[in-house]
Amino acid sequence: MKLSGLKVLDLSAFLPGPHMTMMMADHGADVIMVEPANGVGEPTRQVGYKTEDGVSVWFRNIARGKRSLKINLKDPEARALFYALAKEADVIVEAFRPGVVKRLGVDYDTIAAFNPGVVYCSISAFGQEGAYAQKPGHALTIEALSGVLDLNRGLEDNKPTNPCIPASDMAASLMALAAIMMALYRRHTTGQGDYIDMSMYDALVSWTPNVTGPVFAENKHPEPKTMRSFGGAAMNHVYETKDGKFLVLGGSEIHFAKNLLEALGRSDLLDYARVEPGPGQEPLRAFFKEAFRTKTMAEWEMVLAPVDVCWAPVRSLKDAFDDPYATDRGQVLQDAEGHRHLGSPIHFRHEDGRPDLRIPAYGEHSQAIAQEAGLTSEAVAALKARGAL
Repeated sequence: MKLSGLKVLDLSAFLPGPHMTMMMADHGADVIMVEPANGVGEPTRQVGYKTEDGVSVWFRNIARGKRSLKINLKDPEARALFYALAKEADVIVEAFRPGVVKRLGVDYDTIAAFNPGVVYCSISAFGQEGAYAQKPGHALTIEALSGVLDLNRGLEDNKPTNPCIPASDMAASLMALAAIMMALYRRHTTGQGDYIDMSMYDALVSWTPNVTGPVFAENKHPEPKTMRSFGGAAMNHVYETKDGKFLVLGGSEIHFAKNLLEALGRSDLLDYARVEPGPGQEPLRAFFKEAFRTKTMAEWEMVLAPVDVCWAPVRSLKDAFDDPYATDRGQVLQDAEGHRHLGSPIHFRHEDGRPDLRIPAYGEHSQAIAQEAGLTSEAVAALKARGAL
């Protein structure tokens, strides 16, 4: 697989870092979860819905294929074990608040002094420096400060609401993966690793090129309900059907509007699809709103099946995962016990990923990893006796 032979130490928790290193594990990397010896370990072991075996669905989908090292980094001898592992590591990932790894003695400068080739990625809410660096934050906080939450206003009540996915977490996950791959690629020619300051705030802000137009072009606040992406375009909008279900038109290209309006016998409205999103398209939105309420979803599926138009029913997440298409694409996997997992979205023709659906018990591999690093059985037993391993 693409990342076979790559060694990764992951000190991060919750979502951005663990999700990113799981993708690396799916494609062959040896990922060690460095979990605190606090009796809990990775917090998501205990968070959210659990399957009948007591395993958190969240944890199952960020930890598969990894090994677990339970360790107290405040213990000098345990920290020496971490250094032995770090000496051979290709990548280290952490997501503490800025300054914590320095106090623990496992920061980039300390590690790079004896492993200059290491690629060290710090994922934080707002970055390692700046006015917000020490501000605590999870996804919703970051989305609020970045201006993205304000875009998520209801078309009727004009009030912001919680987003449906943790966009800042997932943006940071993907951007961190890209940054690590860039640094590893450069290391091939220089032998030198690098330090990555990955801010969830920065990652999310960078994902706004299609919605930041009013700010940069006219120096004004966006008005989401008039914008193309949020309902201002009649052909990019949510509509209710006769039976209380919802469908979306999701493509504003004029040929889609032409095909749909011809099928509905209202080609005379086509010019409204040509104007800029906003009030000028209101007659077309009003027509679609009225028209779609005249038939049930099942009836619209029959009407729209032969029409070349970008549309879809609004489904629940369960319906989406129950669709055989998700399994066909490898986005739903099933382990030997029958538990479902999210698949890897990265597909290669050659050397495709092979997700290992086993998940590590807390500290399951601590002894084996310590012995791989050169510790004797007596040294391991001593660390375990005082709860440092």
